[in-house]
Amino acid sequence: MMKGFLSIAALLVASASGLWAQQPVDFQVAFDKPAGKISPHMWGIFFEDINMGADGGIYAELVKNRSFEFDEPWMGWKRLTKAPEGTLLIVNDSKRKGNARSLRVHNPDGLKLGLQNEGFRGMGIRKGETYEFSLLYNPLEAGLRIHVELLNEEDKVIGSATMALSEAEGWQSAKAELVASETSAKGKLNVWIEGKGTSSFDMISLFPKETWKNRPKGLRKDMVQLLADMKPGFLRFPGGCIVEGRDLATRFQWKKTVGPIEQRELIINRWNTEFKHRLTPDYFQTFGLGFYEYFQLAEDIGAEPVPILNCGMACQFNTGEVAPMDELEPYIQDALDLIAFANGSTATTWGKLRAEMGHPEPFHLKMLGVGNENWGPQYIERLEAFKKVLKEKHPEIDIIASSGTDPEGERFAYLDGELRSMGIDIIDEHYYRPPAWFLSSAARYDDYDRSGPKVFAGEYASHTTRPNGPGRSTWEAALSEAAFLTGLERNADVVTMASYAPLFGHVDGWQWSPDLIWVDNLNVYGTPSYHVQKLYSRNKGTDIIPIQRNGRPVTGQDSLYASAVYDEGQKQLIIKFVNYNSEPVQANFNVLAKRKWKGEATKITLANADLQVSNSLEEPLKIQPVEQQVNYKGKSVVETFAPYSFTVIKLTL
Repeated sequence: MMKGFLSIAALLVASASGLWAQQPVDFQVAFDKPAGKISPHMWGIFFEDINMGADGGIYAELVKNRSFEFDEPWMGWKRLTKAPEGTLLIVNDSKRKGNARSLRVHNPDGLKLGLQNEGFRGMGIRKGETYEFSLLYNPLEAGLRIHVELLNEEDKVIGSATMALSEAEGWQSAKAELVASETSAKGKLNVWIEGKGTSSFDMISLFPKETWKNRPKGLRKDMVQLLADMKPGFLRFPGGCIVEGRDLATRFQWKKTVGPIEQRELIINRWNTEFKHRLTPDYFQTFGLGFYEYFQLAEDIGAEPVPILNCGMACQFNTGEVAPMDELEPYIQDALDLIAFANGSTATTWGKLRAEMGHPEPFHLKMLGVGNENWGPQYIERLEAFKKVLKEKHPEIDIIASSGTDPEGERFAYLDGELRSMGIDIIDEHYYRPPAWFLSSAARYDDYDRSGPKVFAGEYASHTTRPNGPGRSTWEAALSEAAFLTGLERNADVVTMASYAPLFGHVDGWQWSPDLIWVDNLNVYGTPSYHVQKLYSRNKGTDIIPIQRNGRPVTGQDSLYASAVYDEGQKQLIIKFVNYNSEPVQANFNVLAKRKWKGEATKITLANADLQVSNSLEEPLKIQPVEQQVNYKGKSVVETFAPYSFTVIKLTL
């Protein structure tokens, strides 16, 4: 941690030594001439279950394939003891909604039977923490009991518990608590079945008791905390390409992700075999993190919910399947029912389900995405069908539409024109590009139509090389993003939302990089890009304040970038400044304001002279913000900015 502080401190000292080596660069800040309002949900979060972001990630379940529903029912499990044929059977009962399979144990001779679950690249277990083991069981012939053990990497038992099973008929639940005596990053779970009898078992589960807000079977609190710390304006979910599916049969269907967890219908994750160099055959979506939990998470962290639904098209990079236009009604009905689930009264079918799940009050949904990275006339045709119905029945809901996969080119130009012609509310633009693109695109929205649709910068990330592996979200990438975001902020009257993507990457189970936040089974850290996004989202302001150099916006002249906002609630002028040079830069900001302002200010700096450095599990805070209290005299802010730095200055007026 100290290295991070020392490196930035050294840069600041170096900056001071060159203070008079150049004439200050002059900027004019037109405080009394605001250029527009900023959306209260401007900076947000894009969540997709990629890189083990949900199962094996933020969803705190430690048991892999808990309901034996993977394509290979025994995946994640191994048998610890030999037993006669027929003692352990996977039974497929079609009468059980959403979760047909269960494990049938027939043990008339009282043999000791053992199963072991490997978890998601192991199980992260912390010393002193309590873990809740639970299962569903149906005692056909009473007499069995359960003994469970937590194991470390060396197969040493570091926690255990025993539970009796009721003799009552029918499916029922049981649970027991275990306290870990050691920490293990790659732990395992043993389940011993003892006694004489026959029973069916399902939903064999292990969760830490200490989850986000201590909700039973909830979310991993350290991962959610990093999201809450950003103070995001919105949460987009559930993706991403998983919305589309490789084909329509494996598309994301929100209705299968709500209701009792044991009835939710698991599907294969489309990132399971997407990349040959990162095959992940054990990657499925159990939907313990479903649409109800997404809405709940958004509410928890103060973010607007932004769900994205399938528009009747599978991923066009895969099968490109489409639903016929005369069979599109169920897809549109899914959208109407989702609005009812989120906002409807408890007298409605879907509002009643929301209440039964624990949230009688509405979630106040205001925006809905139709399609993800879809393109072509086939998309426009289906989008128009959605728009017609949604605007007739729910004019209060803004529709977000895709502009495809790229920020320019023939495909983008076609979609942009069509979406503007049909008067869509918000256009979702995506850009995965090298740092040079971000640096050269800070003026991208300066000439956009102010009276047309708003823009959602729905997925963006600066890629140095890809895939470049865990932790390689470099300072070069983050600083180029910081420069580009000054352009989004300056044009916040057009750009209403923005989010980096993807959000999470598991160091042992990633498919795509770079990512905003990296985790293993016990730890989590933010990349330099995370700290850039966080500085924007925590300092977003309410009004755009023009900042210019020689009468022009600051969009990269001499590799300098700047934007300014006013925060009405905090009564603060906030200046964001990027110095993309290898030398310090002196600047003079002439604040044109009638009102008086105090000299005291807060200066927050992200900087490093080496563009190739990044944070890591070993050095999670190598690049982190350094905050200083400073004082400026008169009507000008005179400051020196470190080489390769992103700085936020907050002045109270």
